[in-house]
Amino acid sequence: MIEYHSVEGLGLMAGTLTTFSFLPQVLRVWQTRSARDLSFPWIIIFTNGVFLWLLYGLAKNSPSVIIANAVTLALLLVILYFKLKYG
Repeated sequence: MIEYHSVEGLGLMAGTLTTFSFLPQVLRVWQTRSARDLSFPWIIIFTNGVFLWLLYGLAKNSPSVIIANAVTLALLLVILYFKLKYG
């Protein structure tokens, strides 16, 4: 059986990669001042899903789920802000 710490480490690595995959998009929208090509429904649906994952992580007391989704939610809120401002 895999130990809890090994599983959390795996979760932290996966969360880091998937979370920071949003960073290039945030930087691109910020640099170009254009969010026209981003789908507003996608942003709303995905943001809500990430928020629910964050609540799930809090309920399960899972640091990897909490950290990954808190940072992803922050990046998505920046994308949403840019979409409203530049979209």
